[in-house]
Amino acid sequence: MTVHFIGAGPGAADLLTLRAVRLIATSRMCLYAGTYLDAEVLSHCPADAELIDTQHLDLDAITEHLVRATNEGWDVARLCSGDPSVYSAVAEQARRLDRAGVPWDVTPGVSAYAATAAAVGRELTVPEVAQSVVLTRAQRDSTAMPSGEALGSFAATSATLVLHLAVRHTRRLADELAEHYGADCPVVVGSQVSQPAELILRGTLADIADQVESHELRQAAVIIVGWALAAEGFVDSHLYSSRGRTPFPTV
Repeated sequence: MTVHFIGAGPGAADLLTLRAVRLIATSRMCLYAGTYLDAEVLSHCPADAELIDTQHLDLDAITEHLVRATNEGWDVARLCSGDPSVYSAVAEQARRLDRAGVPWDVTPGVSAYAATAAAVGRELTVPEVAQSVVLTRAQRDSTAMPSGEALGSFAATSATLVLHLAVRHTRRLADELAEHYGADCPVVVGSQVSQPAELILRGTLADIADQVESHELRQAAVIIVGWALAAEGFVDSHLYSSRGRTPFPTV
């Protein structure tokens, strides 16, 4: 029996992969974080599945459920918001399962930042504007950041910046980032993207904090900062342009 860490996407039931739906439909137990998930996602679970909301459980309590289920001979769907490769605590859970001798695997999902970019119809890597995307988070009230991963260092590159777990600190972060990008740099905040309560805020580093605070956003939101969000008149990608291409030799 296996614990399946499954990327549940940004929340919408129809943004799950086919593999994710198959695994959920064949798992006798499903653990999920109710804070980040549209309840419709759980409609893919078997009628007799044991459903456990983990939003108030610590990692040890979650592990106990996972181990218990596999001891019962059940497969488990452990739903992770977005994609399991980013801020999902899969690493911490997986090492506990390894110690308990419980097999596990990972199924990727749609990340919240990708869903937010889709919602506003923007590519985050625009030719000669921004060719890198940095995924990071706020440091205050959370695990310390590794040495060298200062927000200012990332911002100094002018890459498109994606901030997770940071919406409560929008004003402080906007002030800091404005020193690098400029106060008029565009910002998008996506809250519960793809769910019925979806909220998209568009602004700049100068005004986005006011918008976030007026909507009382405290969680389940991603912040995207960068000039790619408003790029116009940029050159075509080299891949699709004749500019600079070496012609095929003639015979």
